[in-house]
This record gives sequence, C-alpha cells and structure tokens, in this order.
Amino acid sequence: MKVRNMKTILTYKNVLKVLSIWIIIGGLIGTVVGSLTSLLLETNDFLGKVREANTWLIALLPLGGIAVGFLYMRFGKSILNNTLHDSAEGNNLVIDSVNGNKKVLRRMGPIVYLGTFITVFFGGSTGREGAAIQMGGSVAEAANRWLKVKPADTLIMLMSGISAGFGAAFGAPITGAVFGMEMAALGKLKFEAVVPCLVASFAAHFVTEEVWGVEHEKFIIQTLPGLSMMTFLKVVLAAVIFGLLSVVYSQLRHGIQKYSEKLFKKSHIKRAFVGGLLIAGFTLLAGSQDYNGRSLDLLEQSFKEDVPPFAFLAKLVFTAVTLGTGFVGGEAIPLFIMGATLGNSLHHMIGLPMSFLAALGLVATFCGGANTPISAFLLAMEFFGEKGAEYFFVACVVSYIVSGHHGLWPSQTVHEPKSRLYQVAKGDTIGKIEQRKK
Repeated sequence: MKVRNMKTILTYKNVLKVLSIWIIIGGLIGTVVGSLTSLLLETNDFLGKVREANTWLIALLPLGGIAVGFLYMRFGKSILNNTLHDSAEGNNLVIDSVNGNKKVLRRMGPIVYLGTFITVFFGGSTGREGAAIQMGGSVAEAANRWLKVKPADTLIMLMSGISAGFGAAFGAPITGAVFGMEMAALGKLKFEAVVPCLVASFAAHFVTEEVWGVEHEKFIIQTLPGLSMMTFLKVVLAAVIFGLLSVVYSQLRHGIQKYSEKLFKKSHIKRAFVGGLLIAGFTLLAGSQDYNGRSLDLLEQSFKEDVPPFAFLAKLVFTAVTLGTGFVGGEAIPLFIMGATLGNSLHHMIGLPMSFLAALGLVATFCGGANTPISAFLLAMEFFGEKGAEYFFVACVVSYIVSGHHGLWPSQTVHEPKSRLYQVAKGDTIGKIEQRKK
C-alpha cells in the first residue's frame, strides 16, 4: 500500500513539474511574441498609412520584390541533417516542424517581418498572421534551444509559439490557443499542448493590448436573422459558396507559385520582381488602391454599406499574385476580406442582412482555407459575440467539408479525412493529395 501511495505521489510531482515548466516557458514565449507582434501591428499600420498618402509608392513594388527575394535567397535557407529548411516556405515550414519533419530557423522571424514591412509599404496585397505565426515559431525554437527543452516538449513549445502569434495578431486568445493545436493536421487536436498554448496565447494577448496598448479591429453585426429552417438553408448555401471561394483562392495562389518557380527556375528575386510589376499593372487597371496592402477599409465597409460587386474577386487576384510570386505577410486577413465582400455582394440575392452575411463570409472563407473549423468557430465568437452561434457553427462545418482536401498550406497532414466521400489516405499531406489528382 505504501509503495502504491509513493508511486502516486511521485506521479503527481512529475505532472506538477512538467506543468510548471510548460506554464513558465509558455508565458515567456507569449510575452516575447506579444511584444514582437505589437511591433508588427503598429509598424504595419504606420507603413500602410504612409503608402495610402503616397500612392506613387506602388511603382516601386517591383524593387521591393527584389529586396524580399534577396532576403530569402541570401539568409532564408539552411541545410540541417541533409534536409533543406527554407524560410520562404512560410507557414508550411512551421507545420513541417510541428509534425517533426523539419526545423524552424530562428532567423525566420526577423526575415518575415522585414519582408512583410516591404510588402505592405509598397502595396502588395497581404495580411499579418503569417508573420506573427512564423515569428512565434522562431521564438519558440530559440526558447527550445536556449532553455534546453526536452525533445518530447519541443513540438509542444512550437505549437505554443503559433498560438501566441495568432492570438496576439487578432486579439483572439481562445482562438489562438486552439489554432496552435489544430493548424498542423486535419482532424486532430493535440490536447497535450493545451496548457502551454493557452498560457502563451493569453500572455501574448495581454502584452499586446494591455502593456503596449494595441487596439484590434472591431466588427459589429448590426442585424441578425431570426431562427427558421429557411434561414438555415440560406446559411448552408452561403457556406457552400464561401467554401468554394477558399478553394479557388488556394488553387490559384499555389498554381501561380508553382508556375513562377518553374518559369524563373526558383529565383525568388525574379519571381517577386515580376509579381511587383503585375500588381502595379493591376492597380492601374483597377483605378484604385483599395485592393493593395491590407485593405482594412474595404473590410470595414463590407459590414456597413455596399461594396463593388466583384471586390472579392479583385482581392483574390491581387493576393494570389502577391503571395504566389514570393511576397510575404499572411493570408487570413485577405481571406476575411474576400469572404466579407462576397457576403456583402450576396446579401441582396440570398436575402440575409448585410453585416451578418459579411461576418459569415469572413469566418467561413477563412475556415475553408485554413482547414481549422474549431478555431474558425471560436474566432466568430470572439469577433462577434455569442449571438448567431448556431449559424456560424453550421457555416464552419459546411465550409470545412465543401473545401475538400485543399487549403492554404500544402504541408497540412490529413490525420482523418473530412469525409469518406473523399478517397484519401490518412497521413497524406494536402500537397501530395493535390499532386495525385493532377
């Protein structure tokens, strides 16, 4: 009996020790990432305002492409264990690292920050969560090495870095915590990481908002539809459209990347230079810079008044070309904008309130692209409150299934197929599945 009690005591002591280590390191990662994400947000806002006041800067985007390409070709690559680790892979490198296949480079964070600042300043269409996630991964990797974290815990710390970056970037700490556990694999949540991910995400959120005083965007649903079977059917229809929109974007973005890499023999400098020329040309054709940079004004407008009916398509093309040719930043905000503006354009035809359909499009399009239905639903709750939760839940599930095994990040592993209707094998990546289809 005494032996059994002693084993129980030792087990509890070990659990408390591990939890304490996770909490301390998760808090440290969250504090550092929160501060660095604050720098990202404030700098992006400043650079975006400067660009908007000096519209001629778009003419220098090709030169910005040369700078971004040089950064990644000169400093972004490393060969470890006979494997190439390329920072230009962005979130895919982070996902591969969480899955234990590659390593996040510690210099990846500073490189993606500089690349994002250049992209935003000269008018490339991009977001910010990619930079925050990659910096989170870099900080976590540095913490793993400096603090000599046990090999069994290194992947968990990487997930906490992802959580910290996402939570701080959008002011959504609960979403951030789950996103870090959900991002790497479809159909799987690694609950072992819940404590450090929660700590890191909330610490980063607190530091961003309370310490550095960063204010995140607020979106308000002005009118919610009443509960009815017809409303649910309309929500399902809209979610199907938003899910397909995410597929179109993902396929176009990956197609442009593969074609440009083949055309220019993987020269990041040449790809980004030509991409800058294309975006500058598209801007002249559009006669507006609404689709350059972060386009946050367009996102806010979609909740309040009519936007151009094909604004979603313009933002889709601008973003796919920008990121497909080697510029960097993030894809969440562009997806938010695509979904919200499409929802805005559909509200007359579908017969649902404008702001509600814009919110539904924002969440469902992101869900279909990121393949993170739980995180997307939680994001809706943190962005818009609990009202309409049943609609957002349905929209996330439908968009997730409709988008199939496509998505923003080819490195995502299919732990469990979305449906038996999709004949894919467990353990495949989205990238491999798409290659087999071709």
